[in-house]
Amino acid sequence: MKGIILAGGTGSRLFPLTLVASKQLQPVYDKPMVYYPLATLIENGIRELCLISTPQDLPRFQQLLGDGTAWGISIEYREQARPAGIAQAFLIADSFIGNDSVALILGDNVFYGGDEFHGAFAELEKGAVIFGCHVNDPERYGVVEFDGAGRALSIQEKPAQPRSNYAVPGLYLYDNQVVGIARNLKPSARGELEITDVNVEYLRRGELRVRRLNRGFAWLDAGTSSSLHEASAYVQTIEKRQGIKIGCPEEAALLRGFLDIAALAMLVEKMPNCEYRQYLFDVVGEARRLEKER
Repeated sequence: MKGIILAGGTGSRLFPLTLVASKQLQPVYDKPMVYYPLATLIENGIRELCLISTPQDLPRFQQLLGDGTAWGISIEYREQARPAGIAQAFLIADSFIGNDSVALILGDNVFYGGDEFHGAFAELEKGAVIFGCHVNDPERYGVVEFDGAGRALSIQEKPAQPRSNYAVPGLYLYDNQVVGIARNLKPSARGELEITDVNVEYLRRGELRVRRLNRGFAWLDAGTSSSLHEASAYVQTIEKRQGIKIGCPEEAALLRGFLDIAALAMLVEKMPNCEYRQYLFDVVGEARRLEKER
C-alpha cells in the first residue's frame, strides 16, 4: 500500500498565519503539523509516500522532509495548482499509485490512541475502509448513518440535519479501483471532486467498510485558529504527562523497522541541542538497553 498526504489548499481559515507558511507547516505544539499525518502513515507500515501541495508551498515541504531516506522511506512531491476537492488527489497521484492500494490522509488531521488503524491497514485487500468518529458537530463533516447491526447505510457531506454523530475523519483506505472512480466523478455544486462521492460509490458497490473509532481515540482537525490551539494544548498535555511524543516520524520509523538504532543515532547527532533531540537521544538509549536484554 502507498500513502498520500494532501497538504494543499489556501488555508484561509488560518489567515493571517498562512500568509507566511502553509497550514500544514504551522506548529502543533512542538512539531510541524505535517509530521503528525506522516507519522501515522509510517506507524502503519507505509513506506512509499506522495505529498501533494501548492506550487508555492512544495519547496518548503521538500526542505523540511527531503526525499524521506533519512527515515527509511521515500517521498515524492506533486503539485495541486488549485484546490478542486480531496478526491482530486487520486488523479494528481495516478502514476504514483500505479497498481497499488492507497491510503490518503489529510495534512491537517492529528490522530492519537488505540490500534484501530493497524488492523484496517493490514486487512485491506478489496474495496475501501473509512472510519467513523463520534463528534458533537457532525454537520461540519461527512456523516455516516448506520443500521441496527452497525452497517453503513448512507454517507452525506456536511448535512444540515445529520443522521448520526459519526463523522468521517481524514484518513481513507482504498484498493486500486479508486483511481477509476475518481476519474469518473462529476464536480459537486462547489466545483470540487468530493471524497464523500468516492465513498458513496464504494458503498453502492457493497465494498465499503466503516470502522467506528472507540471512545479512547483522539481525532483533532487543526484547520482553524481555535482548533490549532486546541490540538497544540492536547499534544502538550499528553506529551508532558506520559513522557512520549505524538507524531514523531523518527521514532515511528524506528519502531516500524524502517530505521535501525545506529541510523537513528546518527540522525540525532546532527540535530541542534533542543528538547526534540533530547527526546530522541533517550529513545536511542532505551532501544539499546532493550537490545542488550534480548
